[in-house]
Amino acid sequence: MDNFSPNMLKTFDACPKKYYFKYIRKISVPQKASFFEKGKKVHALAHYYLNGNDISKTEKALTEDEKIIWERLKNNIFFQKEYVNSEYNLFYKIDNYLISGRLDALMKENNDYFILDYKTGSVPINPENDYQTMVYMICTDKILKNYNSLKFIYIDLKNNKNYEINFDDNLKTNYQNSLNLICRKIKNFRFEAEFKHTDKCAFCEYNKICC
Repeated sequence: MDNFSPNMLKTFDACPKKYYFKYIRKISVPQKASFFEKGKKVHALAHYYLNGNDISKTEKALTEDEKIIWERLKNNIFFQKEYVNSEYNLFYKIDNYLISGRLDALMKENNDYFILDYKTGSVPINPENDYQTMVYMICTDKILKNYNSLKFIYIDLKNNKNYEINFDDNLKTNYQNSLNLICRKIKNFRFEAEFKHTDKCAFCEYNKICC
């Protein structure tokens, strides 16, 4: 059974050839560790904090910029709700495909649930139709089964803003159809075919090996 993550779906949607290099050929392109360092720290700190661990020493070791980001997250109204789970692996079967993801945190208030995704960088341009939103909401809906409401909250820590997406039956149907469609496209795509280059190719990490 083919297994797809949100990053795999987004990569294919943006450029099938990049998907080919990254996930089929499994060519890894080194990137600066500092690019991910802040996000990794915040996510790890949030996970320990929500699980009741003593993080006082780790907090003291944060840089000034990291402290600002961390305080924004701690003071966020959604982050302060009742804790359910964090760094949680999700799986869901759609037809002959398995989709999976790892959510930052799941919170609740009474029987209302909130999927939290912390962003130290940029929030998706179209959050409601981002594959991460689709996968996480579809998977969480299956797990919870009975609830009053389900929301996806992108927490933009850079700009200290929240982006809320309310899950409903229409979104559920649209998400299931969209996920099924792109999974079938990937499965049936001819990666050996010629690709047309665009201006965006100059910014791709695979542009030096892409011909």
